[in-house]
Amino acid sequence: MDKLHLDRALTPTGWRDNVTVAVGPDGRIAAITEGPAAAGAARLGGIVLPGLPNLHSHAFQRGMAGLTEVAGTGEDSFWTWRDWMYRFALALEPEDVEAIAALAYVEMLEAGFTTVGEFHYLHHGRDGRPYADPAELGRRCIAAAEATGLAIALLPVFYAHSGFGGLPPGEGQRRFISDLDLFARVAEGGRAAASAYARGHFGIAPHSLRAVTRDELTALVAAFPDGPVHIHVSEQVREVEDCLAEHGTRPIALLADTVALSERWCLIHATHADAAERRIMAEAGAVVGLCPVTEANLGDGLFDGVDFRGCGGRFGVGTDSNVAISATGELAMLDYAQRFATRRRTAMADRGRSTGRTLIEDCLAGGAQALGLGAAGITVGAPADFVVLDGNHMAFAGRGGDAVLDSWIFGPSAGAVREVWVSGRRVVDGGQHVARSAVEARARAVLERVIGG
Repeated sequence: MDKLHLDRALTPTGWRDNVTVAVGPDGRIAAITEGPAAAGAARLGGIVLPGLPNLHSHAFQRGMAGLTEVAGTGEDSFWTWRDWMYRFALALEPEDVEAIAALAYVEMLEAGFTTVGEFHYLHHGRDGRPYADPAELGRRCIAAAEATGLAIALLPVFYAHSGFGGLPPGEGQRRFISDLDLFARVAEGGRAAASAYARGHFGIAPHSLRAVTRDELTALVAAFPDGPVHIHVSEQVREVEDCLAEHGTRPIALLADTVALSERWCLIHATHADAAERRIMAEAGAVVGLCPVTEANLGDGLFDGVDFRGCGGRFGVGTDSNVAISATGELAMLDYAQRFATRRRTAMADRGRSTGRTLIEDCLAGGAQALGLGAAGITVGAPADFVVLDGNHMAFAGRGGDAVLDSWIFGPSAGAVREVWVSGRRVVDGGQHVARSAVEARARAVLERVIGG
């Protein structure tokens, strides 16, 4: 059993010095003791935090980051951005998807994320026909995670329609579209690939209420009675308006009328949920998956996080379109958005508490629940996933305890992540992923061919 000695660590019971962690063969924490380092223990000097879950990613979109920032002739929105995304998705071969995913996963690890929820909807060939293995591209995401050491929850997406009322899909969506039978084969292969990876997890993701009918959603939940279920919901004003026009009710209320919301559900964005819908989610124990940087980039709007947290709501963060990959960036943007909305500072923290500590603890718990990870944090039974901050970084000068967390998230802390460990294995050293050079070279060749060619 491997042993790691943590000089200073944030645990569920607070900050602790001189903590020795025993890592079992399954990569989880088997025991924790305090005191001098045990013989043979590897030392994690610096400030050790639990690795953070990234609960929502579309890895392939990392390859198009920055390409959608030219103003169009009309009003730009999510819907015009989506046209760019469709064109990029139609250009990728399986090996391209794997290379771009590996780059995204390296950057997630370097940023302090140790698990990703891959909301995976790119399934078929460029012509829209299924591969001989319908789960080919899901397996590519698992391969990228395994190669980089990132833990992954693969969430294959069921996507059947282009709008409410079961509208037929558009030509640009041909790589996403499945009926229930084809999706069952996509999911079966994805589950097998996730099970074969020691840090693989599995769930399903009906794309959205505009892409899945109520009958299809009911059938999906019945066919997959266990594990996480993720869904985009109430991301756009138009989505809410279309749902009201078709069903006479708002999206989250419609979802709750269709299925039994519970702790296994993660509702991505929920940006335009009203007060009643926020209470529906909170009372069900569902997690809201917030992606503040992408939501800002797309001009989506603001989720009322202060109200949701105030009624006991659970939440986590994700990098979504991967236009930028930064754990601190997502956490800071989450709180800053609430400051804009409420016109007060430290909006997401309880009175007298550190905002950074609050955000990390809430997003750690919410992300672990959403991805089915079990125990979370530096505690027995949790994955041995650690982020080691450089205690000598200027951002932390004169600071200790929770002030370090606040300075990491809200201060000038670039380069503060020194090491990252996943399942007791070091994958980032000196701030750089151990395989960055090879992963970057492969991704560069793909992007220069796909974009520059």
